[in-house]
Amino acid sequence: MAERPKRPEKKLREYSEKTTRRMTDLDPAGLVLDKAPDRARRQFMNYAFFKLDPAFRRLEPSEIEAAKDEFAAVVERWAAREGFIVRSYSLVGLRADTDFMIWRIAFDPAEFQAMQRELNRTRLAGYLTQPYSYLSMQKRSIYVDRFNPEGEGVQLMPGEGDYLFVYPFVKKREWYKLTPHTRQGMMDEHIYVSAPFEGVRLNTSYSYGIDDQEFVVAFDANHPSEFVDLVHRLRFTEASLYTLRDTPMFTCRKKPVRELLDDLA
Repeated sequence: MAERPKRPEKKLREYSEKTTRRMTDLDPAGLVLDKAPDRARRQFMNYAFFKLDPAFRRLEPSEIEAAKDEFAAVVERWAAREGFIVRSYSLVGLRADTDFMIWRIAFDPAEFQAMQRELNRTRLAGYLTQPYSYLSMQKRSIYVDRFNPEGEGVQLMPGEGDYLFVYPFVKKREWYKLTPHTRQGMMDEHIYVSAPFEGVRLNTSYSYGIDDQEFVVAFDANHPSEFVDLVHRLRFTEASLYTLRDTPMFTCRKKPVRELLDDLA
């Protein structure tokens, strides 16, 4: 009886994982690897919201224009500084408790204080309150390597969308009790659901220890309808079950500072 021909040996597929392609950080608390502090130079962000006292509108027109010019000149001077980024947004007619927002980005938060000090010395500042102000820092996401192997840097250059949708964000403590792989799986779904919305750019920054919220989320887009549909879809993802707080939400329309001041009075 003839021998049956031997089947060729099946080669096992070799598996190797690049460091940048690791799906998740298996030691997020740094207890095993004894991670050293990261002192890399990163950008800080300040989302400063302002509300106008209606008494300002009862001033003489010449006084109103002079006050607006003075305030705008300070903003424009800071926007021209190297390494300092300023974006201005109007919320007039879009939200009742705030009228405009100045998004400031710098490598040193002391610069936010220096700019605000100059603004506080303008006449318009005497008619402004600041109902909200959020401080955060740019930090690389621990969930993006699988989808973006090259990674995302720690330097933020904000987009030029007509709208910016901003809100503070806090996760439930139960989120941090989940295993790293469980959290990564939920974020994989979150990223996958978001992928078709190419017109919406996400800028997430971190506030651990420097402000009340854990993150500040800012979506840059030209079409509010696309953002509404994105948020609607994200409500059906598993990760959304671990949201503790994601309000207040601000719809901000990008405008040069002099145009947004014209919205005020």
